[in-house]
Parts: sequence; C-alpha cells; structure tokens
Amino acid sequence: QVQLVESGGGSVQSGGSLRLSCAASGYTYSNNYMAWFRQAPGKEREGVAAIDSSGTASYRDSVKGRFTISQDNAKNTLYLEMNSLKPEDTAMYFCAADRVWWWLLPKYAYWGQGTQVTVSS
Repeated sequence: QVQLVESGGGSVQSGGSLRLSCAASGYTYSNNYMAWFRQAPGKEREGVAAIDSSGTASYRDSVKGRFTISQDNAKNTLYLEMNSLKPEDTAMYFCAADRVWWWLLPKYAYWGQGTQVTVSS
C-alpha cells in the first residue's frame, strides 16, 4: 500500500523559510515521479514543483527562485525547501507520486494528507 506522509509545515513571517518533507513507503520510490501541490481555502489545487526520474525539476512561475524540490532516494523522501515566503504561499501543501509523469497537473495517483503552511505579513 502506497503511503505518503508530509511534515515540516508551520507558521512563519513573510520572508521566512520552511522545509517540507514527504516520506514515501509501499512502492519502489526510484521508479516514480514526485511533485508538490498546494491548496488554499476556496481555491483549486495547484502544482508547485515536480521532479522527474532524471532529477530535473519544474516549478510554477510564482515560486521560481524561491522554492527548491529535491529527493533522497536512499531515504525514500521528497523535500521542498521554501525561502522568501510570502503570505500568498499560505496553503495546505501535499506531496504526490505516480509512475506517470504528470508535470504540475493534479493527476498523480497517490497523495499525502498534507501539511499546513501559514505565512503572515
């Protein structure tokens, strides 16, 4: 059974940093594509960053230069380093996985429960 568990969320002031983690289990981690999504109240879920099998990362424009996605295959863990956080980054953040490359589209097969990020001005 595939399981994704996010951690690392919290409350920070504008300009602060957080590092999210997503621990994966129940499948061969290195054979999957991974991504981070977020969803704010009343808004649609949107792709934040994704990483393909070669380690190449994709980002939505609003987080380029501020967020970094990475993975540790030995630990079956996905990370999202978030710097220069802004109030508009406030949302529930989810990690997702699939054997199909969905880029930043919310079509991944497996999802975690999410971790809340709140940025105050």
